[in-house]
Parts: sequence; structure tokens; C-alpha cells
Amino acid sequence: MTTFRELGVLPDICDALDRAGITTPFAIQEMTLSVALVGTDLIGQARTGTGKTLAFGIPVLQRSVTPKDPAYADMPQGKPQALIVAPTRELALQVSNDLALASKDLGLRVLTVYGGVGYEGQLEALETGVDIVVGTPGRLIDLANRRALDLSHVHALVLDEADEMLDLGFLPDVERLISFTPETRQTMLFSATMPSAIVALARRHLRHPMNIRAEASYENSTVPATAQFIYLAHDLDKPEIIGRVLQADDAEKMIVFTRTKRQAQRIADDLAERGFAAAPLHGDMAQVAREKALTKFREDKLKVLVCTDVAARGIDVRGVSHVVNYTCPEDDKTYVHRIGRTGRAGASGTAITLVDWADIHRWKMINKTLDLPFPEPQETYSTSEHLYHDQGIAPGTKGRIVPPAPVEKKAPRERSGAQGGGQGNRGASEKPSGEGSSRPRRKRSRTRSRGGAPVKD
Repeated sequence: MTTFRELGVLPDICDALDRAGITTPFAIQEMTLSVALVGTDLIGQARTGTGKTLAFGIPVLQRSVTPKDPAYADMPQGKPQALIVAPTRELALQVSNDLALASKDLGLRVLTVYGGVGYEGQLEALETGVDIVVGTPGRLIDLANRRALDLSHVHALVLDEADEMLDLGFLPDVERLISFTPETRQTMLFSATMPSAIVALARRHLRHPMNIRAEASYENSTVPATAQFIYLAHDLDKPEIIGRVLQADDAEKMIVFTRTKRQAQRIADDLAERGFAAAPLHGDMAQVAREKALTKFREDKLKVLVCTDVAARGIDVRGVSHVVNYTCPEDDKTYVHRIGRTGRAGASGTAITLVDWADIHRWKMINKTLDLPFPEPQETYSTSEHLYHDQGIAPGTKGRIVPPAPVEKKAPRERSGAQGGGQGNRGASEKPSGEGSSRPRRKRSRTRSRGGAPVKD
């Protein structure tokens, strides 16, 4: 089996990876490194979770001048040597973490920049000097406009998850960022899919790129190590189903995907009330709160992360055993992206999709596009025997691990008026007769009349 050392990766990088238990490259890494290490432009296409970060990260690090190199003193002081553009904050942070791990022995300074936080720390780091900048398009443009970020000495440019940047409307910002960099740079573009706009971008800005594809086609880009289950489920029963799946034999960490921010918050609160360590991750949360939730999830202090699609882009967390689509994804691309959060880097995983009756047609379209064998989702409830069998749930398991909080009983409202006698707050004219009444009932007399004149009986 080929190792990183045999592919020509620097010993300092190999040693750092060895300490993290990473010795053997994945397919996309092995195919990319031999091309990228010599400075060739490339387009990399691979399904999510296959190790793209090191595929471009190692060449970026290896082709950068390090402080150990005498030529470092002649470099423009503090100016970035490489730029990596990512669509989301979470992905930018993940890329930075992987680069920091691989460059531990090189002494290169890596900076992550993104919106949602103050400028001060990022401006100070740029003024002090950095070697590699990883960031989201919007904040990178802002810093470049402030003339705090000088990209005129960049030798390597990486566009990661280019199709996601297209979906989020970042392509004009990406084009502008490219214009700030030298034409002689090496450019590497990575994308799970290749829509026409990304192909056009590559033609404009890459020089004779090498095309590398780690799988036959996008239609087969679902992760093969992930077991997929599609259930037709009632919305009110879904939290109970998730609570039971969380107690399955192989359940470790779970990501639940929702359509809306409000739904993500509601489900996270529901699961927390059931006793599970759960937290939401959505766009209405402050960046500090989002990072805190992700850190807890990585450190196994949270068992469940309930996310919207935009907030979850780029999440790469080891040990995610289950992904649950709380509702049917919008399309096949969203489905592939979501279930790619599990079964990563060769590990196995489970993906469960809970389809509402109203979404059956949408699911059938996804199923047909991806050529999956689930055209008719099985009607499923939290008590269904096949759910227990499919997911390895012990018989008798319930969807909560703590008793429900006691419902506070409201004190009876004090009634005004006389107490006792059954009168309550009724007025004197409404006093009932019989028991509790001191007055005997008065006999009512009635006089009949005919044509206005009294009639005697």
C-alpha cells in the first residue's frame, strides 16, 4: 500500500501526519499529489468525505517557503504565500485545522478569516504576518478592500467546494479575489459536482489543468460505506423515532438536518428535554455560539447536532455514526451532501431519511436521479418492528432517557362573593333554591288574558 513518503511528501509533513495516525493516502490524495506537488493546475472532483483537504493542503504547504529555508528572509514580509477560499465558516475552520496539523513541524503561519466576528484579531494577524490564509469570500473581499490583505504574492490558490460557492452566490466575489492574485500562480479547484458555471470558471482561470475524478460519476457519489434507510413517517412521531435511534447499538454521534432554522431550534430543544445532549446549529445563532456547539460536538460533549443545510456545509467531524434527514431533502444534491457527513474517511455510517406523505413525489425524483433502490418509502412509526430491526434498537426502548418534566398544576382561582352555600360569585338575584338557600321558593301566579281582558278560570 502506498504511503505519503513514497509519494514524495516532505518528511516534516509525514512526521506530523504520522503522529495523528495518518499514514496512508486516500484515492483522491494519491491521484492528486503526484500532479499538484510539481505545480500543475488541477480540477479535482470527488464525493464528500474522501480527504480532499490534504489532497490540496499538502501541495500548498510543501511548495511554500518555510522559516527553515534561507530564502524565507527574502520573501515579502508577512505577505500570504497561498490563499484557500471556502464557502462557509465551518469549512474554512476545518481546512485550517487540517493545515495546522500537517504543518506542525514547518513553522508556517495559517490564518482563518470569516464574517460574523470582529475584524480586530484578523487585522492584527495580517499586520504581524501570515503565510497561508483560509477564508470565506465575503470577508476576504472586505480585508482586500481595506488593503489589509495583499494577495499579490500568492503562489497557490485553492477554490474548495466550488459548487457550493456557486449555490451561495459567491462566484462574483471569487472572480474578484482571483483578479487580486498573480497570473503565474498554481490554481486548484475542487468540487463535488461540475455545473456549467464552474466549468466556465475553470476554463477562464486555470492553465491546462489536469482533471482528476475519484469516482465514475456524480450519480454514484453517495458514500458506499453508508447504509441508507428511507422511512415514511408522521411529523409528530419523528422526535420519538430519533430518540430511539440514538439508543441503537452502534449510535455514537448524530447530525439531524432540518429545512428551517426554527425547526432546528425546536427539535434540539425537544431532544434535550428527552435527556440527550443536543444543540442546534443555524444562521440565527451568533458565530461564537456556533463555534462552541461545533467544538463540543467534536469533543464528544454533544451527542446530537441539529443543523440547517447552510450552517452544516463543510462540517467534517469524526465519529458521526448517524445522519437523519428530519424532512425529505430539496433535491438529490442536498441529499448527497447531507449523508456525506457520515461514512467519512473509510468509516461506516447510517443515513436515515424521514419522508412526509406530502414529500413522496420529491423523494421519488431523488431516488430516480441517484438510482437508489428505495422508490416506495416504508411506512414507519416509533413502535414499528422493522425500525427496531433495521437500526439495532433493543426491544422496549423508548425515545427518552429522562422522565418528562412534571407539569405544574395551577392553583384554583379564588372566587369572589360569599363562600360556601354553593353560591360562588353569583349575585343575590341568582341564588339557587333548595339546599344552601335560606328562602323558601315563592309560588308564581299567572293571569291569563284574551283580547286584553282578564279571563277567569
